[in-house]
Amino acid sequence: MTIAANLGFPRIGHRRALKAALEGFWAGHLTEADLLAEAARLRARHWRLQQGLGIGHVPSNDFSLYDHVLDTACMLGAVPPGYGWPGQGPVSLSTYFALARGARGTEAEQAAGIAAEAPALEMTKWFDTNYHYLVPVLRAGQTFTLTQNRPLAAFREAFALGMRTRPVLLGPVSFLLLAKTEDGSDPLALLPGLLPVYAGILRELAAAGASWVQMDEPCLATTLNGAAQAALRDAYAALAAAAPRLCLLLTGYFGGLGGNLETALALPVAGLHLDLVRDPGQLDTVLAGARPEQWLSLGVIDGRNVWRADLRRTLGELRRAAALRPDGARRLMVAPSCSLLHVPLDLAQEDALDPALRSWLAFAVQKLGEVRALTLALEEGEEAPGVRQLFAEADAALASRRASPKVHDPAVAARLAAVTPAMALRKSPFAARRIHQKARLKLPPFPTTTIGSFPQTEAVRRARADRAAGRLPAAEYDAFLQSETAAAIRWQEEAGLDVLVHGEFERNDMVKYFGEQLAGFAFTKHGWVQSYGSRCVAPPILWGDVARPAPMTVGWWRYAQSLTSRPVKGMLTGPVTLLQWSFVRDDLPRETVCRQLALAVRDEVAELEAAGCAVVQIDEPALREGLPLRPAEWPGYLAWAVECFRIASAGVWDDTQIHTHMCYAEFNDIIAAIAALDADVISVETARSRMGLLDAFAGFAYPNEIGPGVWDIHSPRVPDVDGMARLLRLARGRVEAAQLWVNPDCGCKTRRWEEVRPAVGNMVAAARQLRAELVAPPG
Repeated sequence: MTIAANLGFPRIGHRRALKAALEGFWAGHLTEADLLAEAARLRARHWRLQQGLGIGHVPSNDFSLYDHVLDTACMLGAVPPGYGWPGQGPVSLSTYFALARGARGTEAEQAAGIAAEAPALEMTKWFDTNYHYLVPVLRAGQTFTLTQNRPLAAFREAFALGMRTRPVLLGPVSFLLLAKTEDGSDPLALLPGLLPVYAGILRELAAAGASWVQMDEPCLATTLNGAAQAALRDAYAALAAAAPRLCLLLTGYFGGLGGNLETALALPVAGLHLDLVRDPGQLDTVLAGARPEQWLSLGVIDGRNVWRADLRRTLGELRRAAALRPDGARRLMVAPSCSLLHVPLDLAQEDALDPALRSWLAFAVQKLGEVRALTLALEEGEEAPGVRQLFAEADAALASRRASPKVHDPAVAARLAAVTPAMALRKSPFAARRIHQKARLKLPPFPTTTIGSFPQTEAVRRARADRAAGRLPAAEYDAFLQSETAAAIRWQEEAGLDVLVHGEFERNDMVKYFGEQLAGFAFTKHGWVQSYGSRCVAPPILWGDVARPAPMTVGWWRYAQSLTSRPVKGMLTGPVTLLQWSFVRDDLPRETVCRQLALAVRDEVAELEAAGCAVVQIDEPALREGLPLRPAEWPGYLAWAVECFRIASAGVWDDTQIHTHMCYAEFNDIIAAIAALDADVISVETARSRMGLLDAFAGFAYPNEIGPGVWDIHSPRVPDVDGMARLLRLARGRVEAAQLWVNPDCGCKTRRWEEVRPAVGNMVAAARQLRAELVAPPG
């Protein structure tokens, strides 16, 4: 019997119900009981929905109030001191959210023993996705303890509703590899102390009646050294022995098994999941090496993108796999390539999309329909009830997309063919450009700026919604935006910032805003995907050739600059980020699409410069995110990603300063590529790491200027002057003072003015302290 299976379901719910509940709880409008009840309602709805779609293995414990890695750390008792956990028993929501968002110094937190200065855990990208996870902090000799068996609780919750689910756990080896240790020691050394806790979880699940448990080990898609592979062998030998009647499904995704294939096949697990979207070529090797009694979960439906599957071709691959198995399709599962966390919930909500484009798409609900149809077709044939129609619809959609005259633009192809290497080179090296820029900008040491956006208040969001609904005339909307922009410019001058921004009040999203003005993009109403916590994004759908019909930002920049004598940055999203944070077409190489985007951004940079803009910021927070998981594939990606940024940025004169911004990431791996971008100034998120991420720049002797973030905008905490000054001194110990800028970690769109105003004021004061120390060093 073939099983239709799923690995994980979007948590946010219909119309972002989880976001509303979380933010209502944080604002004090919902009680803890209210929040937990809404979470239970969402879980029940999602389990029933998947069961109704015909999914045989429905996952549980894939839901989280904030982040599944944080959930795992709390479950294992990996809670640093200062967050109010007494060392045993369940972790409270106060502690949980303090770890996620930082302490706010409330009376409730103080009563729970949470230190007022407790910062949020460091946050970074979940492999090569735009999902952010919270990095567990471990220490040498870490003691692990089961605070609460979360998978067991979820399994029992579903069982009470009449469903036997497949619990999901983040595997022990991946958990340790995703963590960091306080002293820099090898986290895998902690595995012996961790395995008994995992074994206890599995034993309790087996006793409760679980048949299968999904053990997520996404590290299998990376290059693992001998120690990590040995850790996998030790871990699964122990876990299989702990609960011998339990079927463990070892789950890797985001790539093929590669050099880990031999290790994975030798592990004593009942099943093995393969991401056949990212690496279809591994199937034959696995079919040849898998044990006859071992189940194979074939991830043939793309869990990372929104395009409808070619069901007929995919069925052919499934049949070929079945033909090569000793017992045919009896021990096969059909599944998405990875958790559906990374795609929107349901295409049925999108009634405003172009009908042809809509027919080409599949969101989470539709993807599970494809899984079920393929399972039935493999078991019963293509004429089975419900299968023939879906296959016919898929055939028609694929034919429509291939034949559409809207997808390809000959003018775009001709312009790409005319790109020359010289278009990716600045006119002079940085040392020469720096002299011209200093003469033009006349900035003090430790110049201060912000990353770009200011709070999207309720008034801003309401005005945008009213304009979209036709309730607010265009002239009134523009007058409102001008008022917000003017107020922001006045406040920045009063706060003492050196390089200003216009605040981006007209922008809904840093990708969507540009995509709406470029050919080749389409947008959804409810295509939300979780980025972290309650933060959701609605990635555009990049379906055709990209072109820029008209200027996108020049008018708002010109208005803002007219209000002040200080430089105002032109704010753009870079080509790699426009690519990475969209659902990208799959009929062209990604690098080709990125070059189309680079040319569009280049045109906008040229128009800003012609209008008099002296500082242009081209944000590339997704550059590191796009890095392939295996180092052997890095050079190819970095070559075209760097080239695309340089095509976008290099057409300006020497006295025009190019900035870029990057989000939380490990930069050591790509520091040479970051230098090759040749941006005059790069700003990076370093507050949570306490400038630790600057080590990569220091070790490389990075030559250009750097703005290390001194304020963690992902936390509601307002840092004080001394704290920011300490961070700047740590930065000055790693790079030259003349290289340093002073800025927040990221844009302030999600923060409140009540937080932004004092934090920026403190930041400017900290910069002034450092300037004074250049003249008279402390002590």
